[in-house]
Amino acid sequence: MDRPVTPSWRKPAGMLLIVAIIILWAMLVASLSGVVGQWHWVLQLGFYVVAGIVWITPMKPLLRWMEGGRR
Repeated sequence: MDRPVTPSWRKPAGMLLIVAIIILWAMLVASLSGVVGQWHWVLQLGFYVVAGIVWITPMKPLLRWMEGGRR
């Protein structure tokens, strides 16, 4: 007989943490819009492309922790 699997608290906690990271990152990037808005459009494009990708960096360890508990 299979033992029932108890749900892990890590997945809901991790999902909330992911949402919090995205919100904080968006607030940080938005707070820089006054300065970035004065740049040439090519520099703005580069900044927002990089800012749109960089937030993914902490997600891999967080997702690994959510799945298996390893850091």
